[in-house]
Amino acid sequence: MAEHSEESALTEEIQQKPRGHEDSSSLSSGSDAEKPGPSPSVKVTPYRLFSRERPVHQVLGSGRTADVMLWRNKKISAGVLSGATAIWALFELVGYHLLTLICRGLMLSLLVLFSWSKACTLINKSPPRIPEVNISEERAIKVVLNMRNEMNGASAVLREIALGQDLKKFLAVIAVLWILSTVGSSVNFLTLVYITLMTLLTVPVLYEKYEGKIDASAEKAITRIKQQYAVFDAKVLSMIRRGPLKAKKH
Repeated sequence: MAEHSEESALTEEIQQKPRGHEDSSSLSSGSDAEKPGPSPSVKVTPYRLFSRERPVHQVLGSGRTADVMLWRNKKISAGVLSGATAIWALFELVGYHLLTLICRGLMLSLLVLFSWSKACTLINKSPPRIPEVNISEERAIKVVLNMRNEMNGASAVLREIALGQDLKKFLAVIAVLWILSTVGSSVNFLTLVYITLMTLLTVPVLYEKYEGKIDASAEKAITRIKQQYAVFDAKVLSMIRRGPLKAKKH
């Protein structure tokens, strides 16, 4: 009886071994099946300043203004820069006044043209051809409509800020106005216009040339600013928002 029980135990162990082997093989095959295949390559879009998706030339309008700002035509861009510098030097360094310059320029032009026309009639030659300048009604209406849309958009943004609906815009507008007031107290309007023109003729072309480096630095800076703003929001702005609720409870 003891020998018979030992034999039965041995047969049960032999029968269980292949089952365990099959179970382990099935588990291994199942785990192999569950292993994910090689993930497809995902194209990570690089960061672009102001979240733009088009080249700088297209963002600026792809017209003559963009060509001048990006120095596509170096002669025109250099001429604009030289003319603006000459006008600024004439007013700021020489001390000319705008009204005086306009009146004397018109006086000189009219004197030359009038004398030329009279001389042509005396010597029986055709008078100088002076082109007619006419602003079409369609163009005038288009300009006025564009100005109206811009003014309405600015008014809507200011109204939204005044009603306290967007705290970020409020802080941004306050910061911009403070910067402009500080700059305006240091320089006059003509110098400010000249600085703006110089910025438009230098910053876009430099950004287009060093686009990769500037975008990388801007991404790091914006990430840091967002982190600082999150801390400021959690410590200060959240307390401002909770203030009226606490007052109502008391």
